[in-house]
Amino acid sequence: MSLVKRSTPYKFIAPYFAIFTLFWLWPIGYSLYLTVMNTRGFPWHFDLTANWGRVLFDPQFWQALQNTLWIVCLQTPLMLVIATLLAVILASQQLKMKGFFRFAFFAPIVVGEVAYSAIFRLLFNTDLGPVNKFFDIIGLEPINWLYEPTSAMAVIILAVTWRWTGYNAIILLAGLQNIPRDQYEAASLDGASKLQQFFDITLPQLKPVILFCLVLSIIGSLQLFSEPALITAGGPSGSTTMLGNYMYNQGFRSFNFGYASVIAYVVVFLALITSSLQVKLLGKK
Repeated sequence: MSLVKRSTPYKFIAPYFAIFTLFWLWPIGYSLYLTVMNTRGFPWHFDLTANWGRVLFDPQFWQALQNTLWIVCLQTPLMLVIATLLAVILASQQLKMKGFFRFAFFAPIVVGEVAYSAIFRLLFNTDLGPVNKFFDIIGLEPINWLYEPTSAMAVIILAVTWRWTGYNAIILLAGLQNIPRDQYEAASLDGASKLQQFFDITLPQLKPVILFCLVLSIIGSLQLFSEPALITAGGPSGSTTMLGNYMYNQGFRSFNFGYASVIAYVVVFLALITSSLQVKLLGKK
């Protein structure tokens, strides 16, 4: 075989590798280089402790990390529990108009982030929001939703849960449809209740899909950016600033690209650690 013929397959895949190198390998390598450069002034110069040393003692970074972990520990489990129950309902033989309900619960994922964030800002507006208007009707005091730390975080959790629950429910629904129906029929003949069937048949066989959704959801939570930026602008007093927001502020507002790169690698390390732990603890099979 001639050299020209042997090189033909590589010519076909060369455009992909060129794009991969340009948009993946080069940014990853360059951002790693920036982590050891002091970029707070010109010219940039090598300084190993300027960024990696700062991240250990930066209170704003630790607050952003704490806020992000709140989302991971509160919002992600809540969303997956609701998504699992929703998937079971959508898979029910008694449910009519299944196509309509599946589309309705999946629809939030196709809504633009700016549009739905604006809607949540209006819903939870202190003076004009429908939520506080409803509270006023039933005799409750209005809540300053977007300007108090706890309530602002609650709004972010509600917004993210609303947007992504249906998406995860559809993935879990696909897993449910792969469980053989004869297992449920046999369990019914043995006298098992619906609740027993859920815990003894559905959950064990749905475990790989739940693990898949859990890993994706935690990685997504660690990268959360749009909702805090558009709904609460990271406030009040940084109480809803996530790692993604803090990285953006450092990189594109303070132009401290070295420190922003360190924060990005912290997010990557957290995603790798949490994903590995989940797979090790829950995905032994």
